[in-house]
Amino acid sequence: MKIVNRNEELLRDAFSRIPQSSSRTSLSSCNKLIRFEDISAAAFKIQCGVQKTPCMYSRLSKQYGMDIYLKKEFLQYTGSVKERGVLYLLTSLPQDQQRKGVIVASDSNFSMAVAYHASELRIPVFVIMSTSTSPARVKMCREYGAMVISYGTTAKDSQMHARRLARENGYLYLEEEDSAVYLSGLGTMGLEVYEQVPKLDAVIFPAGGHCGLLAGSAAALKHLNPHISVIGVESESFPVLQQSLKAGHPIEDQACGNHDFYGDVSGLCFGSNSLQLTRKLVDKVVAVREEDIFISMLRLLEYERATVDADGAIGLAALVAGKLPELKGKRVAIVICSGNLELHLLQQCIARALTLDNRVCKFSLVLSDCPGDISKLLEILAREEARVLDIKQECIFVTSELSTVEVTCTVETRDKIHTAQLRNTLLERYPTAAWTER
Repeated sequence: MKIVNRNEELLRDAFSRIPQSSSRTSLSSCNKLIRFEDISAAAFKIQCGVQKTPCMYSRLSKQYGMDIYLKKEFLQYTGSVKERGVLYLLTSLPQDQQRKGVIVASDSNFSMAVAYHASELRIPVFVIMSTSTSPARVKMCREYGAMVISYGTTAKDSQMHARRLARENGYLYLEEEDSAVYLSGLGTMGLEVYEQVPKLDAVIFPAGGHCGLLAGSAAALKHLNPHISVIGVESESFPVLQQSLKAGHPIEDQACGNHDFYGDVSGLCFGSNSLQLTRKLVDKVVAVREEDIFISMLRLLEYERATVDADGAIGLAALVAGKLPELKGKRVAIVICSGNLELHLLQQCIARALTLDNRVCKFSLVLSDCPGDISKLLEILAREEARVLDIKQECIFVTSELSTVEVTCTVETRDKIHTAQLRNTLLERYPTAAWTER
């Protein structure tokens, strides 16, 4: 959690038991910034304000050859694990600052958590959002109880306006980063996983630009059992954590071109504390493709009835991509930390995942314009148990002989094997059939 201007002094009083780091931070001093005792204290303080989410055995276990337990943090009230760190931060503020209020500037899960919990604690809360923010996010934030102000066309404009309002009115400007208070709150999730799943071998977390959950929970898990493997997963499109670990300091990665999809996975908001804890306590960080995240979202929707975003699905994506073969036969917990995805994006992601999973395919072929030819094609598809999603005919722009029609068909199949069988059957009957490659 990044606290601006005099706000560091406010939190220093609220969390004075934590040793302060020196100007030159070492691994050991960073580790002192978040102790197991601090995480335990946070768990006690927030136990009535956040859900103790289930960590349940998953039917996906047989598919991936390991005992998989899913920690369903997307069931928090605002749909995100960020509530843990936010609530502990807000309850640690001095009373005079709670009376004055807090202000944030983004449309992230962090801002949603601040809006909800500040309202529940009767702390005045203001959220500055750019005019490009989706109406659904604005509506939801207002329903949580925040005063939402639309300002500027970019996130930077909103942040500048929020800082100005904080200076002029005495609000506490909050920006997600890696203070000991925030990390301790996030680390309470690691405590719960350890309590809920006995004999754990590994825990998989989302990483990327937001690795506070990974660092905080690793501190709890490694204290309780140093033999538990802690693994972070980020996107290949912006492997900011891997690059930062290699460089030895947080680095700015290229801007994410698809922020609406990646959300809290993208960007950079961790500091040296999270990075050094990650370097010391995390066993492995892997990167996955966007395609793997799509399929992971599909698996969670089908097998768990869980509607999650990229941040929530990226942990399972490491198994989908086959990046962790060493976990075969092990007992593994995967953190499903967020479920906030716009409905139109969810529809696009699932449609794309079905195509990538070889369960929706498209082909075209040329038939004679005779009665019954299209009926014969449909009979073949019915016999092969393929579900027709769409069929179109085109005769004006067909370049072959007269009295022919080009038919383009989109069908749904059971799996990759079923798709291959259908393709072979159609090619036997229609040798010129052309399949649209994804």
